[in-house]
Amino acid sequence: MAINWFKYSSPATFYPLAGRISPWFAGAAAILLVVGLYMSFFVAPTDYKQGEGYRIIFIHVPAAWMSMVIYLVMAGWAAAGMIWRTRLSSMMATALAPTGAMFTFLALWTGALWGKPMWGTWWVWDARLTSELILLFLYIGFMALESAIDDPRRAARASGLLALVGVVNIPIIYYSVQWWNTLHQGSSIKFDGGGVQSSMTDIMLWTLLIMALACWLYTIAVVLTRVRSIILERESGSVWVKEMLQEKK
Repeated sequence: MAINWFKYSSPATFYPLAGRISPWFAGAAAILLVVGLYMSFFVAPTDYKQGEGYRIIFIHVPAAWMSMVIYLVMAGWAAAGMIWRTRLSSMMATALAPTGAMFTFLALWTGALWGKPMWGTWWVWDARLTSELILLFLYIGFMALESAIDDPRRAARASGLLALVGVVNIPIIYYSVQWWNTLHQGSSIKFDGGGVQSSMTDIMLWTLLIMALACWLYTIAVVLTRVRSIILERESGSVWVKEMLQEKK
């Protein structure tokens, strides 16, 4: 049976769908998070160079990955809203921004905790660290600009333009360790035409991927829940919202 996915581009049809599927993503995220944390602390072996302190990698790396991926997805939704003028697209971009900012802050914070014993300092103006900090400012700027403009359409266009301009920072973050001689270590996992290459042991790699998947599922659950609130706020004058609220009473 063919499914007409285009009908879910409407806030009225997407709202109940998000409510039905978000608990499943939240439950799966919770299970994977518990499994991933257990493997991080009790299953993964001790690193022969960094000792037990390396275990922060299982939080730091997924958070850093999510900070970049969420920004790209946010910019994609913002672009879709600007091009096709779909209300749900700008709402999704708005819903993604706080979670992206949280993961960016978590990546910077855990990086500082990791850097102190490894580098002897909490912070250096390293290319990757600096570009990641700029990413945090871009998230904050996106949210601040959107909230500063009363008209939702003008706010979506202005914040969407900022998101698109900021995309240039993502490849800078990713390739900074290759383009410049930085203090930050290179990537332990590399993707090429032949598959995935990793300098980590298999159990370390699987633990990292499980934690990354848990972060993905958490993001989906939180964003779906948040976008439902945004839909109710922005569509408060719509007939379907009034009827739904009346039924709940």
